Amino acid sequence: MENNDVLRRVRYIFDFNDAKMISVFGLADHLVSREEVSDWLKREGDPTYQPLGDLHLAAFLNGLISDKRGKREGPKPENEKRLSNNMIFMKLKIALNLKAEDVMAILALADVIISKHELSAFFRKTDHKHYRDCKDQILRNFLKGLQLKYRSDAEAEAEEE
Repeated sequence: MENNDVLRRVRYIFDFNDAKMISVFGLADHLVSREEVSDWLKREGDPTYQPLGDLHLAAFLNGLISDKRGKREGPKPENEKRLSNNMIFMKLKIALNLKAEDVMAILALADVIISKHELSAFFRKTDHKHYRDCKDQILRNFLKGLQLKYRSDAEAEAEEE
Protein backbone atom coordinates (compact mmCIF):
# COMPACT_ATOMS: atom_id res chain seq x y z
CA MET A 1 0.00 0.00 0.00
CA GLU A 2 1.32 3.48 -0.79
CA ASN A 3 2.62 5.46 2.17
CA ASN A 4 0.80 8.60 1.01
CA ASP A 5 -2.50 6.71 1.05
CA VAL A 6 -1.87 5.45 4.60
CA LEU A 7 -1.08 9.01 5.74
CA ARG A 8 -4.23 10.40 4.06
CA ARG A 9 -6.43 7.74 5.59
CA VAL A 10 -5.03 8.12 9.11
CA ARG A 11 -5.46 11.89 8.88
CA TYR A 12 -9.08 11.43 7.83
CA ILE A 13 -9.84 8.75 10.45
CA PHE A 14 -8.69 10.96 13.33
CA ASP A 15 -9.69 14.27 11.70
CA PHE A 16 -6.20 15.78 12.11
CA ASN A 17 -5.58 19.29 10.81
CA ASP A 18 -2.21 20.42 9.43
CA ALA A 19 -1.00 21.69 12.82
CA LYS A 20 -1.84 18.36 14.46
CA MET A 21 -0.07 16.45 11.66
CA ILE A 22 3.08 18.56 12.15
CA SER A 23 2.95 18.05 15.91
CA VAL A 24 2.59 14.24 15.50
CA PHE A 25 5.73 14.21 13.32
CA GLY A 26 7.41 16.36 15.99
CA LEU A 27 6.66 13.80 18.71
CA ALA A 28 9.10 11.50 16.87
CA ASP A 29 11.68 14.32 16.65
CA HIS A 30 10.99 14.68 12.94
CA LEU A 31 10.48 18.27 11.85
CA VAL A 32 8.34 18.81 8.76
CA SER A 33 6.84 21.89 7.16
CA ARG A 34 3.19 22.53 6.37
CA GLU A 35 4.09 22.48 2.65
CA GLU A 36 5.66 19.01 2.95
CA VAL A 37 2.57 17.64 4.72
CA SER A 38 0.32 19.27 2.15
CA ASP A 39 2.30 17.79 -0.77
CA TRP A 40 2.24 14.31 0.81
CA LEU A 41 -1.54 14.46 1.22
CA LYS A 42 -2.23 15.34 -2.42
CA ARG A 43 -3.34 12.79 -4.98
CA GLU A 44 -0.79 11.30 -7.37
CA GLY A 45 -2.02 13.29 -10.41
CA ASP A 46 -1.45 16.65 -8.69
CA PRO A 47 1.66 18.51 -9.97
CA THR A 48 2.86 19.26 -6.40
CA TYR A 49 2.34 15.67 -5.17
CA GLN A 50 5.42 14.27 -3.40
CA PRO A 51 5.86 10.57 -2.57
CA LEU A 52 6.13 9.88 1.16
CA GLY A 53 9.21 7.86 2.06
CA ASP A 54 9.28 5.04 4.59
CA LEU A 55 11.38 7.12 7.02
CA HIS A 56 8.76 9.90 7.10
CA LEU A 57 5.83 7.48 7.52
CA ALA A 58 7.71 5.63 10.28
CA ALA A 59 8.26 8.97 12.04
CA PHE A 60 4.56 9.81 11.72
CA LEU A 61 3.46 6.41 13.06
CA ASN A 62 5.98 6.58 15.94
CA GLY A 63 4.66 10.07 16.71
CA LEU A 64 1.10 8.72 16.60
CA ILE A 65 2.05 6.08 19.16
CA SER A 66 3.43 8.82 21.44
CA ASP A 67 0.36 10.99 20.84
CA LYS A 68 -2.17 8.25 21.61
CA ARG A 69 -0.34 6.39 24.39
CA GLY A 70 1.99 9.00 25.86
CA LYS A 71 5.75 9.30 25.66
CA ARG A 72 7.76 6.23 26.57
CA GLU A 73 10.40 6.19 29.26
CA GLY A 74 13.97 5.78 28.08
CA PRO A 75 15.39 6.31 24.63
CA LYS A 76 13.04 7.09 21.75
CA PRO A 77 12.55 4.37 19.16
CA GLU A 78 14.54 4.80 15.97
CA ASN A 79 12.45 5.64 12.90
CA GLU A 80 12.69 2.69 10.53
CA LYS A 81 14.22 3.28 7.12
CA ARG A 82 12.13 0.51 5.51
CA LEU A 83 8.48 -0.22 6.31
CA SER A 84 6.33 -3.19 5.40
CA ASN A 85 2.55 -3.48 5.63
CA ASN A 86 3.11 -5.70 8.69
CA MET A 87 5.05 -2.93 10.44
CA ILE A 88 2.44 -0.29 9.57
CA PHE A 89 -0.32 -2.60 10.85
CA MET A 90 1.64 -3.26 14.07
CA LYS A 91 2.30 0.45 14.70
CA LEU A 92 -1.38 1.31 14.26
CA LYS A 93 -2.33 -1.55 16.59
CA ILE A 94 0.13 -0.28 19.21
CA ALA A 95 -0.92 3.36 18.84
CA LEU A 96 -4.57 2.49 19.44
CA ASN A 97 -3.74 -0.03 22.19
CA LEU A 98 -5.73 -2.76 20.43
CA LYS A 99 -5.91 -6.39 21.47
CA ALA A 100 -6.36 -9.20 18.93
CA GLU A 101 -10.13 -9.26 19.55
CA ASP A 102 -10.32 -5.50 18.91
CA VAL A 103 -8.44 -5.84 15.60
CA MET A 104 -10.68 -8.72 14.53
CA ALA A 105 -13.78 -6.63 15.36
CA ILE A 106 -12.42 -3.68 13.35
CA LEU A 107 -11.71 -5.95 10.38
CA ALA A 108 -15.24 -7.38 10.74
CA LEU A 109 -16.63 -3.84 10.31
CA ALA A 110 -15.03 -3.94 6.85
CA ASP A 111 -16.54 -7.41 6.23
CA VAL A 112 -13.22 -9.24 6.70
CA ILE A 113 -13.27 -12.24 8.99
CA ILE A 114 -9.94 -13.76 10.02
CA SER A 115 -9.00 -16.04 12.87
CA LYS A 116 -6.83 -15.07 15.81
CA HIS A 117 -4.11 -17.38 14.45
CA GLU A 118 -4.15 -15.69 11.02
CA LEU A 119 -3.96 -12.31 12.71
CA SER A 120 -1.06 -13.24 14.98
CA ALA A 121 0.92 -14.40 11.92
CA PHE A 122 1.09 -10.75 10.76
CA PHE A 123 2.74 -9.66 14.00
CA ARG A 124 5.45 -12.33 14.23
CA LYS A 125 9.12 -11.86 13.40
CA THR A 126 9.91 -12.34 9.72
CA ASP A 127 12.04 -15.43 10.38
CA HIS A 128 9.30 -17.20 12.39
CA LYS A 129 7.85 -20.24 10.61
CA HIS A 130 4.26 -18.96 10.98
CA TYR A 131 5.02 -15.39 9.82
CA ARG A 132 2.78 -14.16 7.01
CA ASP A 133 3.07 -11.04 4.87
CA CYS A 134 0.26 -8.55 5.33
CA LYS A 135 -1.15 -7.89 1.87
CA ASP A 136 -2.43 -4.47 0.79
CA GLN A 137 -6.03 -5.70 0.95
CA ILE A 138 -5.80 -6.57 4.66
CA LEU A 139 -4.19 -3.23 5.58
CA ARG A 140 -6.69 -1.33 3.41
CA ASN A 141 -9.60 -3.14 5.08
CA PHE A 142 -8.16 -2.51 8.54
CA LEU A 143 -7.97 1.22 7.74
CA LYS A 144 -11.53 1.07 6.37
CA GLY A 145 -12.67 -0.59 9.61
CA LEU A 146 -10.91 2.09 11.67
CA GLN A 147 -12.68 4.73 9.60
CA LEU A 148 -16.05 3.07 10.18
CA LYS A 149 -15.35 2.82 13.91
CA TYR A 150 -13.83 6.25 14.60
CA ARG A 151 -15.47 8.46 11.97
CA SER A 152 -18.99 7.11 12.44
CA ASP A 153 -18.61 7.68 16.22
CA ALA A 154 -17.49 11.28 15.62
CA GLU A 155 -20.27 11.90 13.11
CA ALA A 156 -22.87 10.45 15.50
CA GLU A 157 -21.63 12.74 18.31
CA ALA A 158 -21.79 15.77 15.98
CA GLU A 159 -25.41 14.94 15.08
CA GLU A 160 -26.37 14.74 18.78
CA GLU A 161 -25.10 18.27 19.49
